[in-house]
Amino acid sequence: MTNLKSYQLSLINSISLIVIGGYGYIMSDTPSTTALIPIIFGVAIAIMNPGVKKDNKIIAHIAVLLTLIILFGLIMPLSGAFQRGDLGAIFRVSLMLLTTIFAMIGFIKSFKKARENKA
Repeated sequence: MTNLKSYQLSLINSISLIVIGGYGYIMSDTPSTTALIPIIFGVAIAIMNPGVKKDNKIIAHIAVLLTLIILFGLIMPLSGAFQRGDLGAIFRVSLMLLTTIFAMIGFIKSFKKARENKA
């Protein structure tokens, strides 16, 4: 993780949200439309990735906001998976949560570095 740039971590996160979220939705016995939320966020973050890579501040801040929203948004599904004792869902949501945390850390480091370079 230390050598990956924020846009790379964000891309990994978006792919994780799309693939794992899609798998969870398709494999569910009773799929809910709320299970599509990580996929929607993943697609939105992926669309913004070229702007993040080019250091477009507005796009980067929007990507950070979406990443932060999905970070908090994944807590309830993880809690529900624990309550149901659904190990598959626990693994899937934990993996999405982990990639989201890494993406947030990457964004924070990137913003701190930009601020240091500016000063």
